[in-house]
Amino acid sequence: MNLKDIESHFRKKTQTVSDVEKFFSVFVPIVKVKDTLHVLFQVRADTLRHQPGEVSFPGGKVEKGETFLEAAIRETSEELGVSEQNLTVFGELDSQLNSINHMIFPFVGTIDDYENASLTLNRDEVEQIFTVPLDFFVETPPKVYKMFYQGGMDETFPVEKIKNHEIYRNRRLSYPVYFYEYEERIIWGLTAKITKNLIKELQRLTKEEPLEGMQ
Repeated sequence: MNLKDIESHFRKKTQTVSDVEKFFSVFVPIVKVKDTLHVLFQVRADTLRHQPGEVSFPGGKVEKGETFLEAAIRETSEELGVSEQNLTVFGELDSQLNSINHMIFPFVGTIDDYENASLTLNRDEVEQIFTVPLDFFVETPPKVYKMFYQGGMDETFPVEKIKNHEIYRNRRLSYPVYFYEYEERIIWGLTAKITKNLIKELQRLTKEEPLEGMQ
């Protein structure tokens, strides 16, 4: 091995994410409702083990052998009962790492001809769907709170070998948590953060040209 070998290796390497436990993809649908642009959300079924009854975007775990985009499309089709051919993907939003070491890849797009689409919800996973006007999110910044948790270490972790180890041993960690309230709907956590990032991107666009349905 020499410098040329190392250079050749890294010039061909593409960036990946390391030490992530699981990967998930979600689809962020922007749909037209009576000529106004809305964001579509789903309410998770009360029978689900994780986050029952909470608001989310359609999506789920990335299966072995599929891309992040393929996972988003497959999960959306399965949960909303819409044909994959009726999903149009515009692009990606910023990926997110949650507090339990799961990486989430959000894709933004639309459900073609949404008002005439025949959706058959998978009741094992989805209780209902609802939409929120884009204007609401543009005009209503999310409330921001902080969530705290106490850092911990494996009992075999050689913390005493680290300089300033007492600081790290008892460190209190925090991260921002976003909240939107629309009518009686609570959109919070990672779903709210993805929504906030969507609006940030759309506001960049509207500085150049107003979006149809947001004028």
